[in-house]
Amino acid sequence: MAAVGQIDLRRTLLGAEIAMPICVAPTAMHGAACEAGECATAQAAGALQTLMVASTESTRTLEEIAQAASGPLWFQLYFSQRTHDFAERLARRAEAAGYRALVVTVDSPRWGRKERHIRSEQTFDWPPGGNFADAPEVAGDDGDDDDGAAITWADIAWLQALTPLPIILKGILTAEDAARAVAHGVAGVVVSNHGGRQLDGVQATIDALPEVVAAVAGRSEVYLDGGVRRGTDALKALALGAHAVFVGRPVLWGLAVDGAAGAQHTLELLRDELALAMALAGRPTLASIDATLVQRPE
Repeated sequence: MAAVGQIDLRRTLLGAEIAMPICVAPTAMHGAACEAGECATAQAAGALQTLMVASTESTRTLEEIAQAASGPLWFQLYFSQRTHDFAERLARRAEAAGYRALVVTVDSPRWGRKERHIRSEQTFDWPPGGNFADAPEVAGDDGDDDDGAAITWADIAWLQALTPLPIILKGILTAEDAARAVAHGVAGVVVSNHGGRQLDGVQATIDALPEVVAAVAGRSEVYLDGGVRRGTDALKALALGAHAVFVGRPVLWGLAVDGAAGAQHTLELLRDELALAMALAGRPTLASIDATLVQRPE
């Protein structure tokens, strides 16, 4: 019996207002799904007035993506102790291009054993272009580099001293790491298990979310990615304390079907499902969503 004639999905992420709390997660090689690659994805996100995180492993340069975007952009950064110079160049380029935050992936000190990638290795060629033109030696999440993107808390401090952009850590799954991230002054954390492609058997992000939210205690923003396939999935994450959710694979599926229009349609489906779920749950605004919506088995 709540007044749900109007559903308000608007949210502010680090000062940027977006039309819905469903954003585009950083994923590599959009050019493998669509010739326009990440530029098409940026167009889709902009059409829905939501945020996109561009990947270090994009097949279009971060500058090209920024030119195609009409919505806010963050930049996902891979780096390790041995690639500080390259990370600095990427951070400077992101600043100059108008990106509003850096999302540092922290769960990849070594690359996981991605068996689908191993099986397809002989038939897949990395699409041309992207951010590695001036540093090809660090390109590729290909499983061949045991070092991966091994960074420490000292590297986060180095990056904070380097750039005025807010820093977000992607790959936080425990209360201990969440508390330490806040102590290091990060602006946000993404509860993420890398799509289940790093540590085999790791818990689902929706299960890790409550303890991270409790540990952060409102001192930074908390986001979730992984497993969001329906608007109801987004509603559950919001109910358990996520400020927004990020979607990866479904956007790529839409992109592969119909380019920018396909990616936009995917985001529209998720938006409309979330709005319907909020109405049927009697929650007309994001602020009215709370944990009473979620039941968990004993």
